Amino acid sequence: MEKQIPPEAEVAELELEAVIGFNDIILWDYKKRELMARLSLHKGKIEALAFSPNDLYLVSLGGPDDGSVVVWSIAKREAICGSPAAGLNVGNATTVIFSQCRDEMFVTAGNGTIRVWELDLPSRKIWPTECQTGQMKRIVMSISMAGDDSFFYLGTTTGDILKMNPRTKLLADTGPTKGKFSLGVSAIKCLKMGGLLVGSGAGLLVFCKSPNYKPIKKIQLQGGVTSITLRGEGHHFFVGTEESHIYRVNFTDFKETLITTCHFEAVEDVVFPFGTAELFATCAKKDIRVWHTLSSRELLRITVPNMTCHGIDFMRDGKSIISAWDDGNIRAFAPETGRLMYVINNAHRIGVTAVATTSDCKRVISGGGEGEVRVWQVSHQTQKLEEALKEHKSSVSCIRVKKNNEECVTASTDGTCIIWDLVRLRRNQMILANTSFQCVCYHPEEFQIITSGTDRKIAYWEVFDGSVIRELDGSLSGSINGMDITLEGVHFVTGGNDHLVKVWDYNEGEVTHVGVGHSGNITRIRISPGNQYIVSVSADGAILRWKYPFPS
Repeated sequence: MEKQIPPEAEVAELELEAVIGFNDIILWDYKKRELMARLSLHKGKIEALAFSPNDLYLVSLGGPDDGSVVVWSIAKREAICGSPAAGLNVGNATTVIFSQCRDEMFVTAGNGTIRVWELDLPSRKIWPTECQTGQMKRIVMSISMAGDDSFFYLGTTTGDILKMNPRTKLLADTGPTKGKFSLGVSAIKCLKMGGLLVGSGAGLLVFCKSPNYKPIKKIQLQGGVTSITLRGEGHHFFVGTEESHIYRVNFTDFKETLITTCHFEAVEDVVFPFGTAELFATCAKKDIRVWHTLSSRELLRITVPNMTCHGIDFMRDGKSIISAWDDGNIRAFAPETGRLMYVINNAHRIGVTAVATTSDCKRVISGGGEGEVRVWQVSHQTQKLEEALKEHKSSVSCIRVKKNNEECVTASTDGTCIIWDLVRLRRNQMILANTSFQCVCYHPEEFQIITSGTDRKIAYWEVFDGSVIRELDGSLSGSINGMDITLEGVHFVTGGNDHLVKVWDYNEGEVTHVGVGHSGNITRIRISPGNQYIVSVSADGAILRWKYPFPS
């Protein structure tokens, strides 16, 4: 599997990197890119991790079900000691940071609790001291330690910053008094040259200084800030946001550059333009994005606020992207500029769930949430309904058109696949199965179709009379949601709720290759024209590009 690693990733100074998994902490060797150890002690969620300044220890903070803080020896790969993270009369601790100078001190904070911990290695114990904030009650979201350990700073949900002294455990100052950060201080970082970088839940990034914390420099980013990480002394730094953007910011001119991005909602569809593998389009929630295949770079983003896009298709001539939306409209956009070309209003009652185009670029076939299949005659100026075909009882999940544009097949979640005559605009054949169909494909010779769905079976059907030819077990667990077949019809690919990409031999009906990489349910999958790549998309917002396993 080909994944792009940005060159900036190589500047990380830490040799070790820890990633939060479920129950396990996974310790990685950053240089060799390999797994070193799995540390398992926490029940349920793991909230936060921190390395000690000399990489001797790792401290981990368990979630609400666990509530404990554990110190691990990195050399021995084992736990040294643990303790409940917060007192009985306060909320959970959610953040942790190590001292910048000593390997024996760290700080945890959360809902009404701020504690400075000392590690006593000979007796294998950690001793907490509660910090005093007087009458002030705060929920801490983020935490940062000054380079010389003189102070540490806490960002709160209220939108202000607390400055604490780790020696006296007392509050030094707090601010800003007016103009607090909207939606809380979600990320905070101390700079070596003095001052703080503060990221808010509303996407504001600010450089400010104690004691008044008034913004000296500020920029607005897309999505709430989730993390800030410095490069070297902090002349450059990287900012991550909730909307899956990573920015590089130059400190002197305080200008952001978007270096990488992806979808932050479930990806509903993926499609290649006819005859080229250089780019592809995906849709998720309110976005349609066009990507450059080799560099994984976003070329274009089309946004329709407060709507969800369920399906997309390129017109054969490449002059428009046809999209299906949950407000019942079909929208066509120009693929180079993203300009809206036309809208077919109220195309379906309960949202448009699937869309396909004919190769002469004169027709669009759409499927709706109510089960209707509608054939539209389209040009740039006019869009006319030719026929509404009412057979399906439930939403249409997939539409494929025959090469000569005289026939199409629609799959529905009501357990039927219908082959339609697009000349007479009537039903030709109906396929019934005890499943909710999710995907359908024509074999390139077009005398057979293959279907799959929630019953995990891949079925081959005769187009002529709708009889079943063979059934294969497509997956051991979960529905199969996406399927695509090569232009030669020798192999096809499937993906579904088992998170696996499978390549099948069409005639033998056997799996030849399996791709492991998704952490969410695969929603759609496509083979690129020319059989170079397979692109799969999933419900966790991921787009994965795989090398096609056979010589193209």
